[in-house]
Amino acid sequence: MKYDKLNSMTRNFLLGENKVPSVHSYIQALGETLAKFSPKTQSDYRRVEIAKNQLKEIKRHTRKLEESVQRLEEQVKVLEESKEK
Repeated sequence: MKYDKLNSMTRNFLLGENKVPSVHSYIQALGETLAKFSPKTQSDYRRVEIAKNQLKEIKRHTRKLEESVQRLEEQVKVLEESKEK
């Protein structure tokens, strides 16, 4: 029984089956999907361009949020270290 669980855990680790895609993966997939569109009308073309611009803004905001999270994690780490002293 224990070997079954160990084998399952090893397989999941090696194959990456338990990993949740990152935000960057989703953004990249969405960008690739938008790039493959071939709009037939001018209004469809504008809609796709608006979606591409919005995706750029999402990338920019995501990058800022990740920088903020990293900065906050560093501050928490410093606070925890100073608390231990």
